[in-house]
Amino acid sequence: MNNLVILPVIIPVIAGLVMVIFRKNIFLHRFAGVLALLALLLVSILLLIQIDTGGIQTLQAGGWKAPYGISFAADMFAVLLLLSTSVVALFCLLYAFHSIGREREEHYFYPLFLFLIAGVNGSFLTGDLFHLFVCFEVMLIASYVLISLGGTKVQLRESLKYILVNVVSSSLFLVAVAYLYALTGTLNMAHLSVVVAELGQDGLMTTVALLFLLVFSIKAALFLFFWLPESYSAPPAAIAAIFAALLTKVGIYTIIRMFTLIFYHEPQITHQFIGVLAAVTMVFGAIGAVAYSDIKRILTYNVIVGAGFVIAGLASFTTDGITGSVFYLIHDIMTKALVFLLGGAIIQLIGTSKFNQVSGLIRNHPSLGWMFFICALALAGIPPLSGFLGKIFVTKGTFQAEYYWLGAVGLATSLMVLYSLMKVFMNIFWGETTLSKGMEKGTTKGLMFPIGGLTAISVFLGLGAEVILPYVRLAAETLLVPSQYIEAVLGLGG
Repeated sequence: MNNLVILPVIIPVIAGLVMVIFRKNIFLHRFAGVLALLALLLVSILLLIQIDTGGIQTLQAGGWKAPYGISFAADMFAVLLLLSTSVVALFCLLYAFHSIGREREEHYFYPLFLFLIAGVNGSFLTGDLFHLFVCFEVMLIASYVLISLGGTKVQLRESLKYILVNVVSSSLFLVAVAYLYALTGTLNMAHLSVVVAELGQDGLMTTVALLFLLVFSIKAALFLFFWLPESYSAPPAAIAAIFAALLTKVGIYTIIRMFTLIFYHEPQITHQFIGVLAAVTMVFGAIGAVAYSDIKRILTYNVIVGAGFVIAGLASFTTDGITGSVFYLIHDIMTKALVFLLGGAIIQLIGTSKFNQVSGLIRNHPSLGWMFFICALALAGIPPLSGFLGKIFVTKGTFQAEYYWLGAVGLATSLMVLYSLMKVFMNIFWGETTLSKGMEKGTTKGLMFPIGGLTAISVFLGLGAEVILPYVRLAAETLLVPSQYIEAVLGLGG
């Protein structure tokens, strides 16, 4: 057992509780937040090294052996997402220092931020379905407060929709867990894999699998994404960025985990249905992205397109497809946070999210303009930036699985993503300068460092892909060989 496995959950919880006690000390909140996230980054790197050299790391809570206790398991897939989460959370927190406002800071923004990170990390690490539900709820309860923090009219309206959708999906999650427990007598994911393989994935088991897919599709904004565009447009940029980077990704992670570890026996039903969900999601998301002339709407619809593309790789159920999904998921976490922070900085300068009211901003803010340009190319998958390699592998995987239609949809919607973001770039940054420095509504002071940091990481993911790719391949291979996870959690290899 490795006690490091639980630290990504414990560290943000303890830091958040300290902040709650010292509510008025904002300096302490900022310092403790940065310190906690740096500690998470260090723990994630240590876990990655240990997994690379010694295999999957596990922890059995309370010393109770699986499947009787709560298991935590850190494989390469989970740890790559932990590492990505730590990096994105750190830059979003630094961005919040100069943008979130004193009132929100004094009303528990920083502890809520860390509790949300604790829920995200717990979801990545848990090996038990009920504990997964608990981690989801920790994450969601923190997000309920964050989305409404500030109390503006639009926030309160959209928070009601957001909460209602998530309460319904959480209720369906419990129903699915109850049915699965009735069929198998266990909720440990490694043990579930063994039991489902023994019982066979018959019609009833496949129905339960599709119920889980419905639950996590709602949380990942696949197809049933009607709640996301307005909800993610309502809060300030730092909160919207962490939502876009992480919340839907937890749903995607869970779909990938469950349909490679537990429900992989009937891919002609489950995975083909996942492929259809991915295609529909990408098409509708791309249509939404090109249809609007509002920065917030365009960015939120691009979150939906990215979710569909990641799931397309899973639908192929090939080594290349899963490799592409893992790599693209890491890329999407980074670049979605980046594009929302860029969007927030632009809106702060021009005072509106309507991009057809201002032009020529690049003359006064060249760094901001060119970083937005780089981010747009990365999201569209233009080489040699980070989105390119993930899209190549996903497309190759779909072709190998003979899902040519799915690969074609992915490529077509990538062009629509590029068009939607170039539309923002050309309208706001190009042309005659209509907004002088003196007419600007705000400032980018303090915002450029986190934006620049995420831009550099996005470029590195593309140009330095050969450094990351071995770990991504290991993650994909582990996902496609469930016995490795089962042996590590249940102790069958010892």
